[in-house]
Amino acid sequence: MKAVVINQYGGRDKLMMARYPKPMPKADEVLIEMYATSINPIDWKVREGHLQERLKFAFPIILGWDAAGVISDVGSGVHDFEVGDRVFTRPPTTNRGTYAEYITAPADLVTKLPDKISFNEGASIPLVAQTAWQCLFDFADMKAGERVLIHGGAGGVGSMAIQIAKSYGAEVIATGSSESQDIIEQLGADQFINYRTQTFENDVDSVDIVLDTIGGETQSRSFDVLTSGGRLVSIAQPPDEKKAKSKGIKAGFVWLEPDGERLKRLAFMLEDDQLKPLIAKTFPFSEEGMQEAHHMSEEGHAKGKIIIEIRSET
Repeated sequence: MKAVVINQYGGRDKLMMARYPKPMPKADEVLIEMYATSINPIDWKVREGHLQERLKFAFPIILGWDAAGVISDVGSGVHDFEVGDRVFTRPPTTNRGTYAEYITAPADLVTKLPDKISFNEGASIPLVAQTAWQCLFDFADMKAGERVLIHGGAGGVGSMAIQIAKSYGAEVIATGSSESQDIIEQLGADQFINYRTQTFENDVDSVDIVLDTIGGETQSRSFDVLTSGGRLVSIAQPPDEKKAKSKGIKAGFVWLEPDGERLKRLAFMLEDDQLKPLIAKTFPFSEEGMQEAHHMSEEGHAKGKIIIEIRSET
């Protein structure tokens, strides 16, 4: 099978096409014929070597941690899937990721993809939607009626967080650029704040939850809009714990832990049109396509997810 790998840390030119034997599923795994994957910031952060301390991978590394495709084989202990099932997953974070024509994944992390959702759309969901869910519910314990400020509302996690929060009855405020306003409002945000022309803390107060996808000064200023007992959850960097304690705020950093039951809930939301994929651009499965996709992700202005189409659905 073909796979895009890196053999050393570095720039986008380190992404190279290679050939590997097709993997074989273990007893509790399924083999997925890949149709699409997506690019997430973790991909190029690993590629550049920024996560070496956390992820001690051996080379060669196949990046990518979103998958949508068709079950090609099942392990002897798997009974919930059959060959031919359309599925999607956020597999474990290993050095054998999803930039490949075939992957194996534990069956308990895999979920059937609704028929109405394309493989490209399916690949846009698992990592970012599970991250948004983990931030809003597992960390922040969001309740209906709470006010939620989401920074970077048109990004991968932000766009999912807006829809999830609205579906569960929250009031949603989201920041973005003027180019993002229409998208953010269409996703359901109650209030849009242009971070280039507005100072969000002057326009927002008494927020129960801040979901920070930006970090830096944006994160620091977010403390000022939270109520006492509020929650600041970040996927960008760990918040200042001393500052949080002094303000009576729960603050923390979330690193996604994939969960199959969580993904099933998200699949139901897709089926019921409570959650809609947002795709920024689709690239081909090639060295050049992967390098261009990484470049787009690194720039940080994509409106939605960046997809790699491995096989055409038609």
